Amino acid sequence: MKTLDGIIFDVDGTLTSTNDLIFESFRYVSKKYLNINPRNEEIAALFGPPEDVILKDMSADKYEEIKKDYYDFYTKNHHLADLYPGIKELLEIIKRHNVFLAIFTGKGKQAATITLQKLGIIDLFDSIITGDDVKKHKPSGEGILKFLNEFNLEKDRVLMVGDSTGDIKASREAGIKVASVLWDSLTKEKVLKLGSDYVFYTVEELKKFILQNI
Repeated sequence: MKTLDGIIFDVDGTLTSTNDLIFESFRYVSKKYLNINPRNEEIAALFGPPEDVILKDMSADKYEEIKKDYYDFYTKNHHLADLYPGIKELLEIIKRHNVFLAIFTGKGKQAATITLQKLGIIDLFDSIITGDDVKKHKPSGEGILKFLNEFNLEKDRVLMVGDSTGDIKASREAGIKVASVLWDSLTKEKVLKLGSDYVFYTVEELKKFILQNI
């Protein structure tokens, strides 16, 4: 019996191995405009709001210049990122079963669009909700509720799939179940401490679970 009518995916660390690309992009503009060379951990601590908010906080008076350089670097160096093996096949299987597919990411619209287009999966999603599309970013559940309302879905028939504590907290606030995927999580131990409804260490494990529920 089908139990899922909708599945929401995070992007970075869940569908795509974009963490290194993000680190290098922020490091590039930090070196150029602030003369600093931040560590990955320092950059990751900034995550939450969309890139544009972080870039403006770096230097408001040079914001437009920094923004252009950031996205130019992000685009030109996108070879640093890829889909995790098996992800595209999984998304295509979900689509064939007429399950609504959504993105809910803290990425801004520009970065999310670049990544989803370059990796050839943007057309697989019925809804793409970015950090620019909500008033409250993760760990708020606003983006999840936006998807539920858009397609009139029941909460107990929708699953959030993500790699961070923010995905867990957002899902709980919205009242849906969450699957934590730990193949590339930056905060694995913190995620495990929060106790998700489901935990998967490989794409194949997630695929088997989803096939049993669509």
